[in-house]
Amino acid sequence: MAVDALDTRILRLLIEQPRTSVREYARVLGVARGTLQARLDRMERDGVITGTGPALSPAALGHPVLAFVHLEVTQGHLDEVGDALVAVPEIIEAFSTTGGGDLLTRVVARDNGHLEDVIQQLIQLPGVVRTRTEVALRERVAYRVLPLVEAVGRTAGTP
Repeated sequence: MAVDALDTRILRLLIEQPRTSVREYARVLGVARGTLQARLDRMERDGVITGTGPALSPAALGHPVLAFVHLEVTQGHLDEVGDALVAVPEIIEAFSTTGGGDLLTRVVARDNGHLEDVIQQLIQLPGVVRTRTEVALRERVAYRVLPLVEAVGRTAGTP
């Protein structure tokens, strides 16, 4: 789906001022409220905008330890293990991957002992052969999409 210059401006406002009303966004952008709403609806329908909820901090929720746990899975059990991961609240993301493992999970924990407990829970899942864990020391680039939105907006319409 093509994102044009107006879409880019809309997305920038949504990212930078997420608690502003549609009416105020329209005023700032100098477009009709209906135009803005139609653009938002299209971007939601096309999957560009995937959520509107608040971004939460696991650290502020008492889980300051962040680790990436790679899981190697017995062939044919990837779906079963993936489904089982949903029951582990400390797993905040999981992806099927290529390379040195079959699944990559993003795990949060209260402390290193809690992280070890979570890893032990994962290794006991039927189909998990082994795990490899990397503990994050410091976030260097926070999750962001605005630079990507701006790059896509700049190239929109260019052959």
